[in-house]
Amino acid sequence: MTTFDKREQGFEAKFAHDEELMFKATARSNKLLGLWAAGQLGLSGDAATSYATALATDHLESRTIDEVLDKVSGDLVAKGVAREQVAAKFQECLHQAVQQLEAKA
Repeated sequence: MTTFDKREQGFEAKFAHDEELMFKATARSNKLLGLWAAGQLGLSGDAATSYATALATDHLESRTIDEVLDKVSGDLVAKGVAREQVAAKFQECLHQAVQQLEAKA
């Protein structure tokens, strides 16, 4: 195996690792956002957990961040929570999720 082949394998492995980390971070941040939104909606216990789990798992591979923000914003519009607030909270949740995943590694 040449040095070039080894470098290529290294880059491929890093890309796969980064993609897996981003997938896990997105799922975890969606769940954290869901728990926060459930609290805003007055949900608790199993209802809050179900809301958060559904947000994290429903269409996970095909749902974009904008679609998640639209869903949560739509659910919270009656509570007076603006989409910008939801987006800011999502960024907090994503940062928290990445920190949690890095702490496990």
